[in-house]
Amino acid sequence: MSLRVTFLGTGGAVPTTERAPSAVLCNREGDRLLFDCGEGAQRQMMRFGTGFTVDHVFVSHLHGDHVLGLPGLVQTMDFNDRDEPLAIHCPPNAKRHLHDLVHAAGHDPGFQVRINEVAPGTAALEADEYAVRAFETSHRTRSQGYVLAEEDRPGRFDRPKAEELGVPVGPKFGELHAGNPVELEDGTVVRPEQVVGPPRPGRRIVYTADTRPQERTVEVARDADLLIHDATFADDMADRARKTAHSTGREAAGIADRADAARLALIHISSRYAGDASAIEREAREAFPGECFVPGDGRTIDVPYPDAEDDADAAGDGDD
Repeated sequence: MSLRVTFLGTGGAVPTTERAPSAVLCNREGDRLLFDCGEGAQRQMMRFGTGFTVDHVFVSHLHGDHVLGLPGLVQTMDFNDRDEPLAIHCPPNAKRHLHDLVHAAGHDPGFQVRINEVAPGTAALEADEYAVRAFETSHRTRSQGYVLAEEDRPGRFDRPKAEELGVPVGPKFGELHAGNPVELEDGTVVRPEQVVGPPRPGRRIVYTADTRPQERTVEVARDADLLIHDATFADDMADRARKTAHSTGREAAGIADRADAARLALIHISSRYAGDASAIEREAREAFPGECFVPGDGRTIDVPYPDAEDDADAAGDGDD
């Protein structure tokens, strides 16, 4: 089950030739989820080959560098004869503003655009096998981040044990793995817990958008596979980060370290560092022992399952 993240826009409030404003696209097995939609997001989609087939947009707050791409994207979708509905999720009291933005210059989309206000702590989207929930962040205006969390997966199926118990190869294997007991020809009942291991965790991606470092992020990002955190400034601008309610790379790394996140992506890079964000990354690496990086626009990464290495080892054992 693929889960891929494309960083369409990694810059701060002022776009540069190297970095566009905020936009992060997650593709989970064909479900395309866009987190924020800064100016030029549609062009970034063309530039990096992701296409415009977005199902849901999750808006963190109403600052322009996070929403000004919406009118252009919606109009381009309309020009391409889109007929599927588009859902835009946003903080409370933002619906009216986003409605006006989507209909800018009198444009009336030929497809349904649903705008859904989401309170922090509730689900913006509940889909098969995963959900996207909002959490409150700390910025200069009402803002929130989002957590994409998959459901636990069934445990590993112990085929040798099943065969030892007399379960014939075939559909009964699937029934047991799905959590259902099966009856053998001699009347013996084999229960799932006899041949299926404990549930395995799904994947979790946390997107903070603009925020000061906060304890709430540590809580929601606990054991996250990928934390995408505001890192607008390096240490040399720590005072500016506090005044503008942003984070430094080191502060973001401290959050990732306390949360035991597996990977940390540092985004919303100020135009001050447009040509060289190495200081932000270097300082973050000093505070976080996991994988830490400042993605450039267009970078795409795959997010593996937490136990992917164990699965590979198990597959290898089966080949011996």
